[in-house]
Amino acid sequence: MQVDTSNKSKTELLINQLDLKEHITLFQQFFARDTALYIEGDQELHFRYIKALDKIEFKAPPKISNFSNIKNHLKKRGVLHFEQIFEIIKVVRYFRYFKNRELDGLIGEWMNKFVIDEKFNEIDQYFTHDGHFNESLDETLYGLSARIKEHKNNMADSLKRLLNTSKLASYLVDSQIHFINDEECLLVRGGFNHVLKGAIVARSSGGFFYVSPDSILKSKEQIRYIEQEREVIFYNYAKEFSSKLAELQHFIAFIDKEFDRFDNYQARVLFAKAQNLQLIKSKSDSKIILNSFIHPALHKAKPIHVDFSKNILMITGVNAGGKTMLLKSILASAFMAKYIIPMAIDENKSHIGSFKNILAIIDDPQNVKNDISTFAGRMQEFSKIFTYNGALVGVDEIELGTDSDEAAALFKVILDDLVNRGQKIVVTTHHKRLAALMADRDDVELMAAIYDEELRIPTYEFMQGIIGKSYAFETASRYGIPNKLVHEAKIVYGDNSEKLNLLIERGSQLERELKQKHKIVDEHLAKLEAKKLDLKEQKEKAFTEFHAQKEALKRSYQEAIDAAKIAAKAGDSVAIHRAMNKANQQLPKEEKKEPTVQPIKFEVGDTVKYHSKSGTILSLTGQDDAMIEVEGMRLRVKMKQLKHTQIIKRKSQTDVKVSVEKKAGLKCDLHGLRSDEALEVLDKFLSDALISGWDEVIVYHGMGTGKLSYAVKNFLTTHPKVKKFEDAPAHIGGFGAKIVTL
Repeated sequence: MQVDTSNKSKTELLINQLDLKEHITLFQQFFARDTALYIEGDQELHFRYIKALDKIEFKAPPKISNFSNIKNHLKKRGVLHFEQIFEIIKVVRYFRYFKNRELDGLIGEWMNKFVIDEKFNEIDQYFTHDGHFNESLDETLYGLSARIKEHKNNMADSLKRLLNTSKLASYLVDSQIHFINDEECLLVRGGFNHVLKGAIVARSSGGFFYVSPDSILKSKEQIRYIEQEREVIFYNYAKEFSSKLAELQHFIAFIDKEFDRFDNYQARVLFAKAQNLQLIKSKSDSKIILNSFIHPALHKAKPIHVDFSKNILMITGVNAGGKTMLLKSILASAFMAKYIIPMAIDENKSHIGSFKNILAIIDDPQNVKNDISTFAGRMQEFSKIFTYNGALVGVDEIELGTDSDEAAALFKVILDDLVNRGQKIVVTTHHKRLAALMADRDDVELMAAIYDEELRIPTYEFMQGIIGKSYAFETASRYGIPNKLVHEAKIVYGDNSEKLNLLIERGSQLERELKQKHKIVDEHLAKLEAKKLDLKEQKEKAFTEFHAQKEALKRSYQEAIDAAKIAAKAGDSVAIHRAMNKANQQLPKEEKKEPTVQPIKFEVGDTVKYHSKSGTILSLTGQDDAMIEVEGMRLRVKMKQLKHTQIIKRKSQTDVKVSVEKKAGLKCDLHGLRSDEALEVLDKFLSDALISGWDEVIVYHGMGTGKLSYAVKNFLTTHPKVKKFEDAPAHIGGFGAKIVTL
C-alpha cells in the first residue's frame, strides 16, 4: 500500500501541535502490526463493527509482520522460511479462535466468511504455540535430535573432566563452562598450552583466554554433520508447505486484508477498555459540543464543557488560564473523532462534527534560520488556510506580533472571508478589540477563562457569552514579579485605560444580552402569532362543522316528522308503530362516550408505596422508571409498581434494632435472557434483597458467549449498594455465577 508521505507528515505535525503524541504512541502499542491511524472506507460501517466488537470479551491478537514479502515469494513459487509460514499460521489460528466461539450478530456474520482450507490444518500441526517446528512428528528428525543431545552430553562430560584435572587447575580462572559465539569454552590464564590443547576463541577484558579444547572437536564435527542433515529435512518441509500455501494465495491475500481491518477495530476497543476511554466518531455536520472532555496530555484536569455550534469561537481571559489548552482540546477532540481514537468524554452528551482538514496555527513562527518576523510568519500561515474549504482552524494568540488595533481590523476581515469559505474557526486572544468587533454577530460565540479574584489564581474553567479580562498585573505578581514594579505599572497604565477595558467588556456583554433578549422576545411573539392563527383556524373549522351538523339535524328532524304524519294517516296501530320505529331509526343517535381512565401521575417528592414499604420519589427517569428512597435506601423501580399513599411524612428518627445477620439463600437465575432483560430482572432482584435485609446473594448468568457475563459484571460494578462481588466456588456455579455482597 502506497503511503502519502506529505499527508503523513502533516498529520504528525498536527499531533505534536495538539500535544497528542504520547496518547497516540500509547494507542499504537495496541496494534498487532504497523498500520495507518485512519481507516479507509465507510466510517459509519467501521464504527458499527467497532461497537459490536466492544460488546465482546476477547484476547488480543499476536504481533503479526507484514505479508508483502510473503505474498511476493508465493507468487513466484519461492520457498518460505518457517518464520514466514508461521506468520500466516498465526493469523489463521486467530480467526479460527473467533470462528470457534460461534458469535452472533455482526462479528459472527463476519467470521462466517472465513472458510479455512484443510491444508492449513495439515501445516498448523507442525508448529508449536510459540512457532517452533514440532520435531516429534518426524521420526528421522526426532532421532537426529537425540543423537545431537547425546554428543552434547559427551562434550559436557569431557569439559567437566578437564575442569577437575590437577594439571589444569593452576591455569583455570574459574570452574565455569562459557559459551562464546556458540562455542563451549574454558577461561584460562596464559601458558595454558603446556597442559591444554585447543583453539583460542576470544580474549577476556582481564587478558585471559577463552579456549575450546581439542577433546570436544570430534563431537562438534558430528553435531555439525547432523545439523546439516536436519537442515535438508527442514528445507523439504518448507518446500512442501510453501507449495500448499501457493495454492491458497487468494485466501492468504484475503485474510491479510481482513486482519488489517480487524487490527484497526481491536486496537481501538482494547485501548478504550484498558484506559477507561470512550469511543466516538464524527457526525455528518460541523457542530462541536463537548461534555466532560479531558485532554489526554492533562492529568487530574477539570473536564471541559463547550458548545461550539457557531462558526467562530473567541476565547479571551486570564493569562495561563487554559485558553490554549481549550483550543487544543477542541481541535484534538475533532481529530480523535475523525480517526475514531478513544478519548475521555461523555459520549452520550457530546457531538463532534466531521472536518476534512484540521489546521492549527499555534507556535511562534519567528526563527533565526528562516529570517522572518512573528507577524510575517503568521501571515504566511494564514495564506495557506485560504486554499482549504470546510476546515476546522485553530489560531492561538491571533493578534501576535503586531499592533492590536490594526490587527483587530485585519483579522475581522480575514475571519469573515474564512467563514464564507466554510471554515469553522476557534481563536484565543488577550486583546479585546477584535472580540468587541465580533461580539454582536450571530455566528460568533464568546468564551472567557474565569479568574478567582479572591484567591488571585485562574480556575481553569470557562464561561460562555462574555469577554474576559487578561489579569496581566495579577499574573505577573503570581509568577514572582516584585509587587512594587507591578504597582508602578498600574500607575503608568492609568485608571482611564482600565476603565476603557471595563467599558469594552461590559458594553459587549450588554449588547449580547440585549440581542439575546430580543431574540427571546421575537421567538415568543412568533409563537403567539402562530397560536393566534391556529386558534382562528380552529374557530373557523368548528363554525363550519357546527353549521353542517345543524343542517343535518334539520334534515333528520323533517324526515322523522314526515314519517310520523304518514303513520298517523294510516290509522292502523301496527302501521303507526312500524312508521314510528322507522322514524326513530332516522333520528340522529346520541353518541355515548366511554369514560376515559386518567393515568396516575407521579411527581418528585410524592409519598408512594412500593410493595409493603413506603418511600419518597427522588427523581423520574423517562416515562416508566423512578428513583425512590425506602428506609434510607435508594432504589430504581418501575412506576407501575408504585401506588399513591396519603401517609404523612414524619421527621427522620433513629431506631435501634437488633437483627440476625442473614447469609446466602437468595438466588437469581438469568439463563436464557438477553442482556437488557437480564439487567432489569437483576435490578429488581437486588432491590428486593436489600429491602428484605439480605447481605449476600448469588446470581447465575452462565458462561456461553460471555456477553451476559460481561453485562452483569459492568452492572454490579456501578451499582451503589454492591460492596463487592466475585466468581462463585466451583461446586455452585464457578465462572458461571457471581457471589454478591450488599
